[in-house]
Amino acid sequence: MKKIIILLSLFLTGISYAQSVKVSGILKDSDNLVIETANVMAINQVTKAMDAYNITSEKGEFSLNLKANTEYIIKAGYIGYAPFEQKITTTKENQTFNIVLSSSNTIETVEIVREMPVRISGDTIIYNSDSFTNGTEKKLEDVLKKLPGVSVNKDGEISVEGKTAQKLMVNGKDFFDGDTKLGVKNIPADAIDKVQVLRNYNEVSNLKGLENNEEDIAINIKLKQGKTNFWFGDVLAGEGIIDSKNRSIVNPKLFYYSPKYSVNLIGNLNNIGELPLTTQDYFKFTGGFRNMMRKGGSSFNVSSNDLGIGGLRNNRAKNIDTKFGAANFSYNPSKVWTISGFGIYSYNKTDLQTDNVYNRVDRLPNGSTVNITETRQDISRQRNNLGLFKLSSSYVPSTKMHLDYDALLKTSDQLDRQNVVSSLQGNILTEKNQQPISLNQNLNYYYTLNDKNVFAFEMQNLFQQEDPFYNANLQIIPFRDFITGESILPGYNNTQTRNNINQNRFIKTNKTDAKFDYYYMVTPKSNINVTIGNTYSYQNFNSNMFQTLDNGTQNNLSDSQNTNKVNYVFNDAFVGLHYKMLVGKFTFNPGVTLHQFNTSDTQLNSVNNMSFNRVLPDFYALWQMKKSQTLTYNFTLSNNFTDVVKLAQGYVFSNYNSLYSGNRFLENSISQVHSLRFFKFSMFNMENIFANITYTKQTEIITNRALLTGINQVSSSVNINSNFPNESLSGNFNYGRSFARYFKANGGASISRSTNNNIRVNPDNSEFIQNTKSFTQNYKIGFSTNFKKIPNIELAYDYTVNDFQNQINYVDSPSVSLEYFFLDAFSFTSEYSFFHNRDKAKTFDTEYDFLTASLSYQKRDSKFEYKVSATNLLNTTALNDNSFNALGGSTNFSSFYVQPRFVVFSLKYVL
Repeated sequence: MKKIIILLSLFLTGISYAQSVKVSGILKDSDNLVIETANVMAINQVTKAMDAYNITSEKGEFSLNLKANTEYIIKAGYIGYAPFEQKITTTKENQTFNIVLSSSNTIETVEIVREMPVRISGDTIIYNSDSFTNGTEKKLEDVLKKLPGVSVNKDGEISVEGKTAQKLMVNGKDFFDGDTKLGVKNIPADAIDKVQVLRNYNEVSNLKGLENNEEDIAINIKLKQGKTNFWFGDVLAGEGIIDSKNRSIVNPKLFYYSPKYSVNLIGNLNNIGELPLTTQDYFKFTGGFRNMMRKGGSSFNVSSNDLGIGGLRNNRAKNIDTKFGAANFSYNPSKVWTISGFGIYSYNKTDLQTDNVYNRVDRLPNGSTVNITETRQDISRQRNNLGLFKLSSSYVPSTKMHLDYDALLKTSDQLDRQNVVSSLQGNILTEKNQQPISLNQNLNYYYTLNDKNVFAFEMQNLFQQEDPFYNANLQIIPFRDFITGESILPGYNNTQTRNNINQNRFIKTNKTDAKFDYYYMVTPKSNINVTIGNTYSYQNFNSNMFQTLDNGTQNNLSDSQNTNKVNYVFNDAFVGLHYKMLVGKFTFNPGVTLHQFNTSDTQLNSVNNMSFNRVLPDFYALWQMKKSQTLTYNFTLSNNFTDVVKLAQGYVFSNYNSLYSGNRFLENSISQVHSLRFFKFSMFNMENIFANITYTKQTEIITNRALLTGINQVSSSVNINSNFPNESLSGNFNYGRSFARYFKANGGASISRSTNNNIRVNPDNSEFIQNTKSFTQNYKIGFSTNFKKIPNIELAYDYTVNDFQNQINYVDSPSVSLEYFFLDAFSFTSEYSFFHNRDKAKTFDTEYDFLTASLSYQKRDSKFEYKVSATNLLNTTALNDNSFNALGGSTNFSSFYVQPRFVVFSLKYVL
């Protein structure tokens, strides 16, 4: 079947090119100067359809693939020039056809440009949606995937020319700022008129050109006429059966846009496994907050102390019950003031089942080795209540002043109950519960005094509280001493039938970042940037353990090794100097920052203070080889600091078989990063190339010191000197191109080689440096068609090789998608994916595949769509995976169970 599909694609490609001729030439103005990014199109005089279009290269070149022996009108246009129009008749041979535009400023010129599928205006690429769609598209994601140079991954992240879009807007208004997934998965395709890609994006016009924004991308969706000042969207309701149980979905999506305000409402209630927002999406949702300290050279990141609840792989699990609601608004009380915000609520009840086979080889003090193997089945039920709320205000009375404020509140209530059956530890019952809350506030003020002087003040505050509770009810004594067989936890009662152990934790963080920037324009092409800033963080960490005895009483494990009461203060005061200059095609931006670091932790009735200075340089260089072809180099030297959790010396549960104690004497690690990035995008031949190579070296690293006994692990953190650095080298290459409007191909490769050092502790308490090396390779290719009248196909192949300490694992993943819009009412889509996971030694060799399909019916201009969709048609039971652990030197093979085959019938009403 796969061979037939590939041959069919090649056949269609061959037919298309066999029947076409090339009409090419040079486009110039009346002064004989070539015009770059001008629009050229060919209109078929019989069908009145646009058969081809092109955008001229930097040399004024254009090329059109047209049908032989056909009459065309060639149109060309560029802003500021009169429209060009001339009739030609193609032959069976390639032809040369040059175009000359005469100067003009007529409105007609703009109208001709707008007919083009793609046009370029400054740093903005504008795609005409209808030029790329074929009728099967239901949401924004389906449209974006068909645009040249644009891709969307399964997490809803949009990439343009190899760069990830940070912001999604609709008619210039933020759409759930901080994440593109909700827009990609919900904005209806039939409402989209234009897709605007905003390159070199900076939402603060005062800083345009002063900062390095070449990597920043934003997407703006322009709605069709008739979609403004009216509610639009759809409401879907469906029913299905899974395992003899009735399943249903209700999914309303309503949108309203006017010049003054906008409202977006999205709801989803279902128990068929559709998951609008995963727990991972919740934790990575930034709310659009800028990384204001990225040039500072120091890194103090507040780690998440969540318990790892929420391990879904996309939307696949054994059972999922979801309730989701989201609202987004934007309001303009005046032309200079904008108020916006959103609220998101998500409830998920999920059943998970995973089978694991765990292997590790230990080296004993006498030089011999022992192999440890554990088989384990994990069955869990998770309940997640997640809330996100953001309020923003932006006041821009003139081009000189910009004031904005943002507040993002994140709250959740999570519960995970798990039943584990282990071949080495028997039956284990665990419970994880947490209700974290965080409030992130941002205040920014920008002022342009004159052409020479620009001022910027930015301040951000994070307040966060976390209260994870962990309970493990074990069949055997936890964390037994290698010699005595008793628990290493002081005060633990070793005589119980069941070992019921608990830990409460409470972590409070208050962190404030503030900085003031002054920009002075030395010349129109150079500026000096002086930065004064400060990072202050106060953290409080408390934890305690207790054991529930067989008779129901509580044994408080109050020894200092089992408890924590820590106050930790971190302060970083710094001043930086950067000089940016443009020299021909080159941009240079060297800088240096002087830091004064002060830290203080209070625990165990004593105080530990550290204070030191450090000079941290950085360097940025850009070679603008052509208008859309760049080579960028970045160098940073940074100090990386840990937060309070790794400083707390009492034991902390990571899991029922993993115990951790911090180290208050940890110092910072030093990291140097070199990156080289190449980018090329050509609208002339719809070609995009992206390549990147990054080298990272960490010295004075903070690493793990671990004692492993059986499958139990007791670890702490230590500094290792620069004789044992962690190093990594990674690179990737991606190539994509569209051919003759109907074909899109892409390919890529990525490699990553890393060396990590940890300290392993032998049972006799002797230590050795464990050096682990890994090498990962990934290769992928893809091909897709985009016809209007015949079925379209998308082929992809992904191949991965993981080499961990000479343990080599291979994963093949071919996939094929089919879509067909026919009889002006029916839309059929289907996707098949296959996975083959195996190791070199053939100790495991597994395969699984997935097949989905849907058929919908909607007459033109009808408000109703009828649809039948089927998921997991091949009734695949589980997903198989293989992973490695650098600390333990272990491998883990897992089978992750998913929902069985089911069919859903749905009706959608379109507003």
